[in-house]
Amino acid sequence: MADVADEAVRATCNDASMCKWYAVQQGYWTDPYICLLVQQRAERKTPEINRGYYARVQGMWELLTAFLHKAGTECQVLGLGAGFDTTFWRLKDQNLLPRKYFEIDFPTITARKLSIIRSKQQLCKPLIEAHSSGNLSLADRTDLDTDRYALIGADLREPAIVEEKLRRCGLNPELPTVLLSECVLVYMTPSQSSQLLRWAADTFQTALFLSYEQVNLGDRFGQVMIENLRQRNCVLAGALVCHSFKTQVKRYLDSNWPHANALDMRDVYRSLPRDDVKRIEALEFLDEVELLQQLLQHYCISWAWKDQAGIGLDSVNFDGRKPDFL
Repeated sequence: MADVADEAVRATCNDASMCKWYAVQQGYWTDPYICLLVQQRAERKTPEINRGYYARVQGMWELLTAFLHKAGTECQVLGLGAGFDTTFWRLKDQNLLPRKYFEIDFPTITARKLSIIRSKQQLCKPLIEAHSSGNLSLADRTDLDTDRYALIGADLREPAIVEEKLRRCGLNPELPTVLLSECVLVYMTPSQSSQLLRWAADTFQTALFLSYEQVNLGDRFGQVMIENLRQRNCVLAGALVCHSFKTQVKRYLDSNWPHANALDMRDVYRSLPRDDVKRIEALEFLDEVELLQQLLQHYCISWAWKDQAGIGLDSVNFDGRKPDFL
């Protein structure tokens, strides 16, 4: 049964990538790499789904780049459950590459991604350009280690194995580190996600953990979301932690993070640059305004930080917006 559930979770990687590609095709944001990683034709998505993904991608990007501007290039990025994410390549295009970018996912996912990277010059060339020596091996089936990018096949529910592989690829716990997680923790049990969060808090001296996932799952709309996923054999093992903003923040604080915060995607959407929001709102007519609001209220970006280096992580937020629960 666990294998069935894991396979359903792996399938969400395809779903998210397809949704992002379709939104990019409609002009919501620019990403010249997502089309290279998606292996299927993107089906049409509704305007509320496209706007939801816009808020998700831009919201995470806002906090990530805010961290990078604080930390400078001597830092690390860890993409947890990265799937077919393209952030490494987009950061390189904007001269924002960290000292090293690590991606971790199930070996079946990293094997597919590595196979695509090998076959696409637009993906492979930036890795070679950022590699100091000419001896870049692409022979391994699931893992890749270069000077600036590492792709690691591992199960995030096994932090000891994850850490071992990361250290082999040059992880430096003393560097400021940002950890990215999009709809990952919710598929772990509360004890498993807390174990991962505690590992991160105890490993890095200065760090920011960014997570995008569900919230407010205790109401009727949230229960319908859970049931729809269950019918696809996709069980939200961490649903209890996604009950409210308080439960989201409490998980961080109970896992040795000294500071934590969370905003639902409605507030994140409102905080994004207004000129760009007006631009994307003109792309498609939105009939289901209430449905969009419900969707945005049932997803959030939460973040936790520790700042022993004093680089100013307290100010990494959405224009100083405070969540209603504080």
